[in-house]
Amino acid sequence: MITPTTYLFVPGDRPERFAKAATSGADRIILDLEDAVRPDAKVTARAAILQAALDWSRVVVRINDAASPFFSDDLTFLADCRAAAIMLPKAETLNEMETVAASAGRAVELLPQIETVSGLESLPEILSHPAANRAIFGHLDFALDLGAAPEWEALLYARSRLVALSRLAGALAPVDSITTDVRDETLVRADAEAARKLGFGAKLLIHPAQVGPTAEVFYPSDTEIDWARRVLAVIANSASGAVAIDGKMIDKPVEEAAYRILARAGMAGT
Repeated sequence: MITPTTYLFVPGDRPERFAKAATSGADRIILDLEDAVRPDAKVTARAAILQAALDWSRVVVRINDAASPFFSDDLTFLADCRAAAIMLPKAETLNEMETVAASAGRAVELLPQIETVSGLESLPEILSHPAANRAIFGHLDFALDLGAAPEWEALLYARSRLVALSRLAGALAPVDSITTDVRDETLVRADAEAARKLGFGAKLLIHPAQVGPTAEVFYPSDTEIDWARRVLAVIANSASGAVAIDGKMIDKPVEEAAYRILARAGMAGT
């Protein structure tokens, strides 16, 4: 199974957009109850999500954060929600994760969105919840909390630490934040490439036009897949400990890199 690399937001109070998002090619669609929905439209959004006919195995619902006045009603809503995953914005504690999981009353994936310094520093504890195996970065709110510019250079440490702490917790590579300019394909591709180089495994999106460029960046190229297969074939057919490919020695890190490429392509074990 291919690990999701593209997560597309859709406002929860715009049900006419749900089907288009579902056919956009995004691995997951996020029906949003938080920032994309005005306070006076929260009730309408919850009702629209409950009434939608979707492949719920691909749906994430982002509820409001634990400090929000809408959090309690969102918890009640979760008991009837059929989405496979729940995203909690501004996640900061394990207790919040436990509360969300208990309110769902069924097996769901929990996606903590790290948008504060406190949340980042608490990430190992947050990811200790058995239903939470991947963190999501929210760079706009994180920059606001930090008092920094919402730019790559200013948030490089936070992004790197998020990747490192996710690895320490044994979680999937985290999901990077959005690119706010929906018309600039070059920019979204550049943001995705920068995130992938840092160790992120996926990206949040806010427009269907961003799906294709982002998927191309995170999915291994044919050249990478061919290289990985050749590396593992050489290792499998070697009778000695020292092997080489294309004139370069294959050591344990190279072997691990090959396995990870095939895993990203959904070809683990091939």
